Amino acid sequence: QVQLVESGGGLVQTGGSLRLSCATSASIFSFSVMAWYRQAPGKQRELVATITSGGSTNYADVVKGRFTISRDNAKNTVLLQMNSLKPEDTAVYYCYANMGIVNHWGQGTQVTVSS
Repeated sequence: QVQLVESGGGLVQTGGSLRLSCATSASIFSFSVMAWYRQAPGKQRELVATITSGGSTNYADVVKGRFTISRDNAKNTVLLQMNSLKPEDTAVYYCYANMGIVNHWGQGTQVTVSS
């Protein structure tokens, strides 16, 4: 059973930064795609950023230029550096990993941006 454990969420003021981490129980090379999603209260879960096994990245338009997804292969960890945070970034952030036909999710970490 693959486990994804997120950390790094918290409360920050507008314009601040946070770095989220997602530690995997399997080798990070087992996953073809890893990603961060988020879900705000009353809204659907949305894709924030993806990174492939080859290192290619993609971002939602609303976070481009502010967020950076990366991988630490030695630590089997995916990171999300979030800068210039806005109140609309407030959400529970979930780590996602694809392994063939199986999708894995973390338990989520709360990010709250105060105005």
